[in-house]
Amino acid sequence: MKFNAKQLQQMSNIAKSYALGAVLSAQSGHIGIILDAAEIVTSVFANHLHRGVDRFILSAGHGAALLYSVLKLSGYKIGDLKKFRKTGGLPGHPECCLDGVDATTGPLGQGVANAVGVALSQKIRGVRAHTYCLCSDGDLMEGVSFEALSLAGRLNLNNLIVLWDDNKLSIDGVAQTDLSVNARMRSLGFNVMSVRGNDFASIEQALDRAEKSANPVFIQCKNILGRDSSLANTKAAHGFALKDTEMLELIARYADKDALRLWEVVANREGGKKSKSVFALPHVKIPKTPDNISSRELSGIYLDLLMKNGANLITGSADLADNTRVKTSVSKDITVNNFNGNYINYGVREHGMAAIMNGMAADGLRVVGSTFLAFSDYMRPAIRIAALSRLPVVYVFSHDSICVGEDGPTHQPIEQLPSLRLIPNLMVYRPCNMREIAYSWNTALTDNEHPSAIILSRQKFKQIETPSDSNLDCGGYVIYPARSGRPKATLVATGSEIPLAVDIASRFKNVQVVSMLNMETFRSQNESYKNKILRGCVIAIEAAAPGNWFEIADAVIGIDKFGASGDSQSLYKEYGFDADKIIKEIKQYVK
Repeated sequence: MKFNAKQLQQMSNIAKSYALGAVLSAQSGHIGIILDAAEIVTSVFANHLHRGVDRFILSAGHGAALLYSVLKLSGYKIGDLKKFRKTGGLPGHPECCLDGVDATTGPLGQGVANAVGVALSQKIRGVRAHTYCLCSDGDLMEGVSFEALSLAGRLNLNNLIVLWDDNKLSIDGVAQTDLSVNARMRSLGFNVMSVRGNDFASIEQALDRAEKSANPVFIQCKNILGRDSSLANTKAAHGFALKDTEMLELIARYADKDALRLWEVVANREGGKKSKSVFALPHVKIPKTPDNISSRELSGIYLDLLMKNGANLITGSADLADNTRVKTSVSKDITVNNFNGNYINYGVREHGMAAIMNGMAADGLRVVGSTFLAFSDYMRPAIRIAALSRLPVVYVFSHDSICVGEDGPTHQPIEQLPSLRLIPNLMVYRPCNMREIAYSWNTALTDNEHPSAIILSRQKFKQIETPSDSNLDCGGYVIYPARSGRPKATLVATGSEIPLAVDIASRFKNVQVVSMLNMETFRSQNESYKNKILRGCVIAIEAAAPGNWFEIADAVIGIDKFGASGDSQSLYKEYGFDADKIIKEIKQYVK
């Protein structure tokens, strides 16, 4: 059954009452969106959302109290609303660990892109379902939202319905949105509709039409921020500005016991079960490779073997497939006319790609996205959300150092590698040979709790084999043991700097080399193992900013300034990555 306008108003009112109660209890939160968007969210959940099948993304994450109240009324196990914004209670912005919350949102624009990812996942999985997304003026000012919506238009995701809470205000006053948001959305390929945000008849009519649309849908919901309050239609209504006495009056006005019985009908509806794609890692024999090869080539070879042997992955790139080697011999493009593929050309949309991947991963797909390491900065907000949400996405970042060479400093990452290592819960791998490549891929694809970044070189370099008895599970291991006696120095290196470190160590009898494939994993080892591996004076060698190596190293050979244009080998030596120069520096430690 569908609820009529009178019933929906009752249901909307009790949702407002619950949400305002949560904010009052917290003495913190956002009131304006509760009072102007409750009708929209109520309509979606009461009359349109098929539980367990359809998805709802609150991109305007500051409306978390409204979402929680509707979820509570709809029968989800959401917890105590009185613990909103309190330690151990409901988070201040939605997080996907909660029942009924389909994406972690809050940083504006992320949820819009997540919704595009969820809708795309539904298409790829062949599920007949819709993704509903409530966004704010702020969401539509963030560039990532239009990166994602542009791709949604190109792919004609007609299962995507975006509802815009158009109240024309943001924290600083008049919302600085496009002069005509609707015109822009039409240009992106969306079917655009316009309704009054508190008019159930028009909202219902628009949603009914949207669900039958041949194109993605954008619904402008003209609203009044903080409707019914003394601060209505002012910027102050956005946050927690009403006096407690007025909050209590509103809570009492909206309370309606009859509405609870109506919501019970919603709560008692049978719902489908969330489909979850199961990833099975195929067994692949590690192939032999040339003695001189780039790690991006190694990665491409191994990924191709995984895909040929049935790895159920959706890979993609921000217009750099040939460079990052994530498009394999069995890749098949996902296009507007065919979603039965396994490769996405995201176009030059790094941030949009990463946020879309979050939506796809939240919906159960195993996804891989790629670009140059220097451009990971464009993706950082979405990478951070993936880490916070424990989404097992995989990023492939090639062109990992000044050895990019002639492209110059704009394309040469310096601070990106250490800054990625600073993100909690992100696993960062910088492999040096095929065994490390295979380990990085296998671990990333079987890890259900962490996003992973695999860092790869553009340039070819000498392959140093991992000893057969090495334990890569520890993150760091001795790849080149000292030739005699107790090591007086340990050179710690990663990726393409491993051959340099081995060249240096080979000129001493008492110097060993440690390959630090994953610093995060090494950090979690016990002190006994760390002391066993890091012997004598510890010197780190990596073509990146040196900061985070001082956690374990006594000295660091790194780069603390931007690169230059030139051939890779000349730059490598110019910036201090020269065996003879380094040997002179470390002789004071090794006698």
